[in-house]
Parts: sequence; structure tokens; C-alpha cells
Amino acid sequence: MASPTSEASHLHGNVKDRSSVVLLLVDVINHFDFPGSEDLLAEAEDVAPQIALLAKAARQKDVPVIYANDNFGRWRSNFESLIEECSEGKGAHLVKPLLPLREDYFVLKPKNSAFYATTLDLLLRHIGAQTIILAGYAGNNCILFTAHDAYLRDYKLVIPRDCVCSESKRDNDDALRHMQDVLKAETGSWKKLNWSAVV
Repeated sequence: MASPTSEASHLHGNVKDRSSVVLLLVDVINHFDFPGSEDLLAEAEDVAPQIALLAKAARQKDVPVIYANDNFGRWRSNFESLIEECSEGKGAHLVKPLLPLREDYFVLKPKNSAFYATTLDLLLRHIGAQTIILAGYAGNNCILFTAHDAYLRDYKLVIPRDCVCSESKRDNDDALRHMQDVLKAETGSWKKLNWSAVV
């Protein structure tokens, strides 16, 4: 694992992890209650179990797991209440296998990108991250916005294609192609991920 960058090493806080790579899960704690959510829920049926396996593998490699979730416009919300609400929604069967563990991190985001108006970049720099493995929903929206912001901040991107979905397969494929071509992201299956190359 890489040591934290010098600019982050002086920061205060209780973040104990030091890692050159993190797993960032975007909007996987989801109530699937918005326009188009039925289509996204259908696509997530196959993807959510793969994300759960990816998260398990990351934890086994001591890779920090960070959840970035929409606050659904509720400015008094917190992550615990969000989990409680989404664990009872129509996508509850997909949420429960993806619930965070005690050692995981989370940020609440007000807009599409996990970086916009959040503490994510500060957390990543404190950890010493250089590579972000990005997974979650939706590939052509929040994943895409987050990937662009990560690229602009010089993070290397790994976006496993079997751990990302959109409301349609076509939209998802187009987004993955864009992120591969423009953002230089690796977009192979997580099962073929060379952990020794990214950790």
C-alpha cells in the first residue's frame, strides 16, 4: 500500500487506512423510487450480486470501501436513515447484500458526481489513493459524472463492466465505451481484475 501524499499527511481525523487504491460504490443503497427506476432495477438484478462479490474481494485485499450515495434531496438525511429507508423499498433485496460494514466509509452527495460538494476528494487524498475502482448505478449518469471528476483530479480509473448498470444495456455500453476511450478507464470484468497491479 502506498503512503499518503504529503499534502494529506498532516490532515486531522480518524481515517486509519492507507491505500493506493479504493473501491467506490455509487448509489448502491437505493430505494429505486424515481422516473426510470423500474428499468434500472431490472438491470441491477444481475449487477448487484457482482458488486457484492467485488466488495468482498476488495475487503479481503484490505482495499478501503467507500460508499457515495445520493441524499435524495433531503438535507437533514444521514447514512443510517438512508439505509433504513432503502432496506424497506422495492429494491430491498438488492440493498441488503450491499450494506456497508463497520470499517467502510461513506459520503452523501447532493448531485450526480460523488465529488461535487462532498468530502470525497479530501478523504481519498488522506488515504493516499491513486486508483479508484468504480462501481454502482447508473453507468450513464452518476458513474459517468463521478468518473469525469475523478479523471480531472488525476485518479486512475477501473470501472468493471459487470459492476455497473444503467436503465438500458445500450446506454450502459455507450457510457462504458466513453469512459474507456476518453477517461482511459479499464472496463474489463472484475473477475479478471489484476489486484496486484492496482493495490
